[in-house]
Amino acid sequence: MIAPIKQDDELLQEIQNVPREDSRLHVWWLGQSGFLLKHEGSCLLLDPYLSDSLTLKYAQTDKPHVRMTERCLKPTALTNVSIVTASHLHTDHLDAATLIPLAMVNRGLKLVLPHPIIPEAKERLNQATFEYLGLDAGEQIKVDGWQMTGVTAAHDLIQRDAAGHCHCIGLIVRRGKFVIYHSGDTLWHKGLVDSLPRDCDLMLLPINGNDPKRRVAGNLNGAESAALAKACSAKLVVPCHYDMFEFNTVTPDEFVAACQRLDQAHRLMLCGGHLIVE
Repeated sequence: MIAPIKQDDELLQEIQNVPREDSRLHVWWLGQSGFLLKHEGSCLLLDPYLSDSLTLKYAQTDKPHVRMTERCLKPTALTNVSIVTASHLHTDHLDAATLIPLAMVNRGLKLVLPHPIIPEAKERLNQATFEYLGLDAGEQIKVDGWQMTGVTAAHDLIQRDAAGHCHCIGLIVRRGKFVIYHSGDTLWHKGLVDSLPRDCDLMLLPINGNDPKRRVAGNLNGAESAALAKACSAKLVVPCHYDMFEFNTVTPDEFVAACQRLDQAHRLMLCGGHLIVE
């Protein structure tokens, strides 16, 4: 199994040691599509999956979720988080075994998620207290200094409720001088490029692709993520959604080759790895 570059107490100490007055953007990859952002002492947790819930759930099925990378942190270790996101209902993005323990150690935790999935999220997380903050594509909220704008995501299709609200979204996050795009799970779709800013300091994009043989909804592949970053003139792109489950992963080789061909700045992170954006 792949060991995180930093894990448990060592990783936690690194996160905690960033001083409150530090105005740089600190980013840690927690595995799959999970990232921790920290800026001037405030933490935003994006789509964390910090459990073995899917491995346990599918262990005796024809679609086992065999974990490839060790968990880098216990959710109860993260005690300075006020906001967490869930881009859609899939468990590797909205995981009760992660979010319930997280809420236990972070009183008043705010959960940002698409409007249509709030009822099911409440049922899944009924053991914990959250402040549920619904967000739709094109809608904007500001929470604890983090400004978030929803972006339509197609996973595999663009699904909307009767009111037209998207079931799956990405997020454009702004804080201080920084602009970050976390796509959640999505395929390339009409209107995606036009909905994104041209001043992104950092794009966090999936690269595991869309293989029907996996029998799960797909994502951008490595070449598509590189092309999306280039189309949006992103200053830096980081890939994610790989090296978690054996049945649903790729190597980042295609992504790296495409970035090099397009002259797109990129960075590969290891689970538990730390990136500083200045």
